[in-house]
Amino acid sequence: MRVSRVGADALLLEVDDPGAWYAELVGRRAAGELVAVEIVPGARTVLLDGVPEAAALAARLPGWAPAGRADRGAGPLVEIPVRYPGPDSADVADLWGSTVTGVAETIRAIEFRVAFCGFAPGFAYLTGLPPELAVPRLPTPRPRVPPGSLGLAGEYAGVYPTASPGGWRLVGRTDTWLFDVTADPPALLTPGTRVRFT
Repeated sequence: MRVSRVGADALLLEVDDPGAWYAELVGRRAAGELVAVEIVPGARTVLLDGVPEAAALAARLPGWAPAGRADRGAGPLVEIPVRYPGPDSADVADLWGSTVTGVAETIRAIEFRVAFCGFAPGFAYLTGLPPELAVPRLPTPRPRVPPGSLGLAGEYAGVYPTASPGGWRLVGRTDTWLFDVTADPPALLTPGTRVRFT
């Protein structure tokens, strides 16, 4: 673990398992052992923001350790209906040594988990793909990906909440709204949420 100060009252943790650290820190905050306004996981980091006495906490953090990987059973479950196939389903089927139908069946069988959010409001990076099913991004990104597109890239799955450029391999599409500024919280998918594509 590497802990860096970020401004006067924030710490950035570079860790091997951000999901486990996120769960540990949220648990410690709930138990009153940690004061932090925000706990924000990333691909390889966790940001603690709004931390009083950040220097003292930075000294204590290396003595803490998550109990293990984040509990897969914890967190709310969101089911998102998806229409298959997508424009890249045949390419993904070739990469997986499967069929277009097999790609949809494989995705439906996986319980994904929101690791972190970023790129665009409401865009959640979902883990759960086995390493052997990781797929490369497109060699050239599309200038416009339709909203609701379910894509795969590397070890992640994700749904584009709005139209935007993107290089993920598109395998399906949903009409589910992922981001609504008037909702609480605005994002349907937040870190720790379990996700099934139906």
